[in-house]
Amino acid sequence: MLEGKTVVLGVSGSIAAYKIAGLASMLVKQKADVHVIMTRNATNFINPISFETLTSNKCLIDTFDRNFQFHVEHVALAKKADLFLVAPASADIIGKIAGGIADDMLTTTIMATQAPRLIAPAMNTHMYLNPIVQDNLKKLESYGYRVIRPAEGYLACGDVGAGKMPEPDLLFDYIQQEIGARHDLVGKKILVTAGPTREAIDPVRFISNHSTGKMGYAVARAAMLRGAQVTLVSGPVEIAPPPFVNLISVISAEQMAEEVIRLAPKMDAIVKAAAVADYRPIKVENEKIKKQEGGATIELERTQDILRYLGEHKREGQFLCGFAMETRDLLENAKSKLESKHADLIVANSLRTAGAGFGTDTNVVTLIDHRGQRELPLMTKAQVADAILDYMKECGVWIL
Repeated sequence: MLEGKTVVLGVSGSIAAYKIAGLASMLVKQKADVHVIMTRNATNFINPISFETLTSNKCLIDTFDRNFQFHVEHVALAKKADLFLVAPASADIIGKIAGGIADDMLTTTIMATQAPRLIAPAMNTHMYLNPIVQDNLKKLESYGYRVIRPAEGYLACGDVGAGKMPEPDLLFDYIQQEIGARHDLVGKKILVTAGPTREAIDPVRFISNHSTGKMGYAVARAAMLRGAQVTLVSGPVEIAPPPFVNLISVISAEQMAEEVIRLAPKMDAIVKAAAVADYRPIKVENEKIKKQEGGATIELERTQDILRYLGEHKREGQFLCGFAMETRDLLENAKSKLESKHADLIVANSLRTAGAGFGTDTNVVTLIDHRGQRELPLMTKAQVADAILDYMKECGVWIL
């Protein structure tokens, strides 16, 4: 998604500078054209050769360096940039940019660019919380800069608090969100459900399934990258939630139903990717059921059919997408589900198909709506997520 994009990374003097090598590598793997500009202080923390090796571009430091490709390097690179990220951004570089001081290669280039500009502060917590630094960050935001708030934790100086530069993965997500995806869902509110539910038997045991949440999380991430305002209602999973997404964690089918029904009226589209338990114990024991000779019987009752409820209460213009995981008669069962649940789209996949199913990073799905069906080849779940959103746009009125 970053192929053909030019990303300029400004690196200032901070111990976190070494982490930007990882970010540069990630961007290059996505076929971005990456250029690194360092302050002289930054060279005390990481050698420019590291960036030159990773990016295959000269690492710029000296404004008056004569060994460069362009006639006026800082202006040419500023024009070429699709995005400019300063990370780590020291208090010094933040103050200079906020004050309009352009006395080195980094500050002169960022002053000249019209590209989106991101700032990721990294410093001692007391320095970060200093009113002068905070005022400078607010000033940059008023000028259109996007400030990436630092993480909290143990700092290199020994203090604990805000000031840690976010990890390269999160910085990469910010870049992806800015320039790495189509912003064709801006202004749309999308609700995604993901993961399994757990239905308690006693304080120790529960009924659940093998869902890992990967497919639902991929849909939430893809919608977020494309500009949607995403709410993710998730059962218990072991994967990190996508950034910039409103995460609501639940355990049981009842909890998921409550949250989804509460949120549904506000949504333009709902993607029900969660594997919600169909049954739950009628009685939940207060104490652990002790092991005894012979078998055990647990009486079950149906949980609420969330997809059916959503279909029956769908407002005009709202798009409803459900999922069907089957082990046999895939298309017949999926088409039946489309009709009985009053859905607009069913994403069907079989547990028997190689590359599909729970826990994999790939999937093989068939998209079924009232017009017909479309079989997709083996794809990553990220690719499937984008394909689902594309199909929703194609066959629905919710995007208009």
